[in-house]
Amino acid sequence: MQSAVFVKKVSRIFLLSAIALLVCGFVCSPAHAEIAILMEEPYGTFGHMNPTGHAAVYLNHICAATPIELRPCKPGEAGVVISRYHRVAGYDWVAIPLIPYLYAVEKTSQIPVSATADDEAHLRDAYRRRYLSDMIPDGPNGAMPAGDWTQLVGASYDRKIYGLNLRTSAEQDAAFIAIFNDRSNTGKFHILYRNCADFSRTVFDIYYPKSIHRNFIGDAGIMTPKQAAKSIVKYGKKHPEVSLSAFVIPQVPGTIQRSRHIDGVTEAVVKSKKYVIPLTIIAPEVTGAMAITYVTKDRFTFPTGAPVLSGSALVKAETSGTNSLTAPVPGAPPIVSPATTPDSAPAATPAPAAKQTQ
Repeated sequence: MQSAVFVKKVSRIFLLSAIALLVCGFVCSPAHAEIAILMEEPYGTFGHMNPTGHAAVYLNHICAATPIELRPCKPGEAGVVISRYHRVAGYDWVAIPLIPYLYAVEKTSQIPVSATADDEAHLRDAYRRRYLSDMIPDGPNGAMPAGDWTQLVGASYDRKIYGLNLRTSAEQDAAFIAIFNDRSNTGKFHILYRNCADFSRTVFDIYYPKSIHRNFIGDAGIMTPKQAAKSIVKYGKKHPEVSLSAFVIPQVPGTIQRSRHIDGVTEAVVKSKKYVIPLTIIAPEVTGAMAITYVTKDRFTFPTGAPVLSGSALVKAETSGTNSLTAPVPGAPPIVSPATTPDSAPAATPAPAAKQTQ
């Protein structure tokens, strides 16, 4: 028991030392406004049945005035994650600050070295009670409510996340804020044609029109997080001026089940016995065509060598601490270790049946 406590203390000291080195070591690096697609691994029962995962958008120079209203960031703020959700207070999209979105805490110094399911639930509910109680009220007898709102905070306890950045401008950010603050924000989720990846495509269209597109062959026209990421990689290669870069946010260590490999629609069918065997019996020609499509046209590998960033490192790497409308301040990406790509990652153990999330 004492050795475990010692290891945890050493890990905490190491993390805080790393933060100090980041602050001191990159004081001359410029920072830029960026938009990132977040391709998040699936988990839980729904993730086992539908392994396409979740898509969100991170904007490092835009912040949340409220969960449903955007504003330019102030000095020291880390930006916002915005995504489409299903059955969250009737809204179509919700915006959450970066660190709470990933870790359900407000400061990087509060991020736990490891976490259990109970830790995750406690941190999420504490954040909800403090900042989201108007949207997500208490359950019966003041208990933590059930529902999909849990996807708003603490994503990194459940998922490994892959990010792809594109450079943006202050003018683009200002236009995006004006558009989204003025548009209707009523729930529109539909898993086939108005899902989280469709929302990400809509956001990127405001910055870079047609940068994300559907795959009518590989995904039967259904927008998926993997297709969104694949589109961004292609767009970045065709337009070097947007300075495409990649990063990986690891799942927080602990006893929480590890998230699963991300698949597209055809890929999920071809690689899963529970789908491919019945389909082969019913329609062997269709199954064969899907297999050929996956092998020849639908494969995607996340950029190799992407930096793996912890919470504190991500803030220093991906944000400037100020909005580009004012002045840049220091920030630079430390490389922790080579990233494991989605296509090369080993299959994870299926998550427990209790979680019904994307």
